[in-house]
Amino acid sequence: MRKILEDRIYSLSVLLIVIVVVAGLVYPDTFLTADNFRQLLLNLSIDAIVAVGMMILLIAGVFDLSVGSILAFAGCFTAHLMFFYEVPVFWAVGAGLAASGLLGCLNGYLIAYKGINAMIQTLAMMGIARGLALMVSGAAIQNLPYWFGAIGQSKLLGVQMPVWYMLLIVGVFTFLMSKTVFFRRYYYIGSNEVAAALSGIRVKRMKMIAFIISALLAGIAGVLLTSRLGAALPTMGRGLELRVITAVILGGASLSGGVGRIPGALLGALFMGIAANIMVIARVSGYWQDIIVGIILILTLWTDQSLKKNYE
Repeated sequence: MRKILEDRIYSLSVLLIVIVVVAGLVYPDTFLTADNFRQLLLNLSIDAIVAVGMMILLIAGVFDLSVGSILAFAGCFTAHLMFFYEVPVFWAVGAGLAASGLLGCLNGYLIAYKGINAMIQTLAMMGIARGLALMVSGAAIQNLPYWFGAIGQSKLLGVQMPVWYMLLIVGVFTFLMSKTVFFRRYYYIGSNEVAAALSGIRVKRMKMIAFIISALLAGIAGVLLTSRLGAALPTMGRGLELRVITAVILGGASLSGGVGRIPGALLGALFMGIAANIMVIARVSGYWQDIIVGIILILTLWTDQSLKKNYE
């Protein structure tokens, strides 16, 4: 029992199996279908990609409330370049990702080097990036190039490409966070920032890099979502911050930093995706869905704090 409580990957995996079995028994004709699982994976792929970046930030002891707006800006800016200036797909995507990385760099610089509170800075960036997305896209941008649409709409082995991109990103960062010295430093920073600095780790630079990585992953998610939808909408990513932070904490991260694993981000996103899928099948009102997500976050934070007190 203690192992189940302490190892969030293990306990969340068991919980997911139970939920899937119960949902399959209650909704056998709608939940337990190949089409539903393909759609479920497609829907959670965007959140999972962003959750990887959020996991890195929380391991380092910080967080980013602007990822949803950066996602929207990256997608809208990429579409703006292709639609209004006929920029080739490759260069437009590169510019969109570079722009999102720049916003992440600004977040990281002001937080790490200038000492601005992470919540205040990223909350401000949330509004700035959302405004920029609206500025470059207006109500929406449609009729995007065919090859851009292929990025998010093509399939491999019957599964749409965003799911494969998600698995690739999770795999790469799982390796980096567990096997490379550079990324392992984030655990030391999150556990004790002062001790990490005294040991020679360049804490400020590492934090700024973490914000850049998070913004780049949000930018990738924004490009994929825009490609999948075939249109750039300035409202994309609204509420993403709450879902992603909930997923990451469910997956084993802590607001105090120093703990968490990348597979946990995927499992947390999977939990949130399955919960949303079941609520849609059960025809739960959209208003109640938002309330339930908030309740899940509160319960997760309460559980995290309770476990820390019990095992310290």
